[in-house]
Amino acid sequence: MSTTSVSVKKMAAAALAAALGVTTLAACGTDDARDAAGKTDRPAPKTVTLVSHDSFNASKEVLAEFTEETGFTVKVLKAGDAGEAVNKEILTKGSPQGDVFFGVDNTLLSRALDNGIFVPYEAKGLGRIPDTFKLDKERRVTPVDTGDICVNYDKKYFADRKLAPPQTFDDLAKPAYKDLLVVENPERSSPGLGFLLGTVAKYGDDGWQDYWSKLKANGVKTVDSWELAYNQEFSGSAGGKEAKGDRPLVVSYASSPPVEVLYADPQPKEAPTGVSTGTCFRQIEFAGLLDGAKNPEGGKALIDFLISKKFQDDMPLQMFVNPVATDATLPELFTKHGVVVEEPETMAPEKIAEKREAWIQQWSSLLK
Repeated sequence: MSTTSVSVKKMAAAALAAALGVTTLAACGTDDARDAAGKTDRPAPKTVTLVSHDSFNASKEVLAEFTEETGFTVKVLKAGDAGEAVNKEILTKGSPQGDVFFGVDNTLLSRALDNGIFVPYEAKGLGRIPDTFKLDKERRVTPVDTGDICVNYDKKYFADRKLAPPQTFDDLAKPAYKDLLVVENPERSSPGLGFLLGTVAKYGDDGWQDYWSKLKANGVKTVDSWELAYNQEFSGSAGGKEAKGDRPLVVSYASSPPVEVLYADPQPKEAPTGVSTGTCFRQIEFAGLLDGAKNPEGGKALIDFLISKKFQDDMPLQMFVNPVATDATLPELFTKHGVVVEEPETMAPEKIAEKREAWIQQWSSLLK
């Protein structure tokens, strides 16, 4: 979607992989099936390149099965936060870095579509996805996952101080929570942009700036990416112990608590972080075939695979987002420790497209 998430050991590893460049994910043994003469006993798989944000992940077994079924090896190129990754593709329009882009969400979708970086493709299995997630009638992008951008809180911090954690946007501006919140810059970060849009949806065109002025007066801190906010500034992150922060409130995802449970050792009975359900904005992430792709056949096969039941079932514990396919099954970890947001803030894509850049500029002026 326009998007993620969310970090702990796996996502810290994903960021490290991004720093190193490219990750190739393929069937085990593909390069080892050689006879004594050095020849392969079957044709070598062709490569299809997936460009994405740093939080993309999938199990090796599932991607190996894709290779076995299609003959295509998946190479993953991680290009930073979702906003940064989209901007890179716009700059390389017509000569893309890969064949498929995954991770543009509803907050950034119009920017990608208006710049023409995708070509239409109707994925096989699209009928299993509800129409509410299909935001582009021309089928230039395919919905893959959904989630809610929300403020997360460190339960221990608030329990130790006998202070109730905030639950709504209004709460965050109260004196009791001064100097406790860290958010991401909406100019660079998809979660940061989603949170900004949530405040606009909540307070309206005439009220959101006054709300952010209150947050500024209440000591809100801004950093450039989700990784910095969650792993370095947030006090509740299990994955950032070396640089554990002192802010017990962070803009993240409703699905972040299951991540903390999964990677804790030993696993706790209850998630150490909570979700302020009155601060949420609904995000949808998409994949699209890039204009100028060198392997469009492989790209189409990969998009089909991203909405297959096999990938959709695998995705929640890999990227900690919700599948969009109606036949996908959520793991117990998600159903037990995840949070269902009944009434997230939403906004029509047309309004986001019309006013997003102006809102970002106004936000930047306010927070300087």
